Amino acid sequence: MYTQWRTGMNGVTGLDYNVLPWLMKVHGIDDEASALNDIRVMEASALRTIHKNQ
Repeated sequence: MYTQWRTGMNGVTGLDYNVLPWLMKVHGIDDEASALNDIRVMEASALRTIHKNQ
């Protein structure tokens, strides 16, 4: 997902979740709900760090 960031006029806004179903299939993820929750936690942390000094 590291190449799937959405950006706008104010910089990075979040991840593009449209690719997730394909990635989960390719990587054999069975528990998609837990994986999505984990991704959201990491995304929130990354966004805090990215926007910390803005």
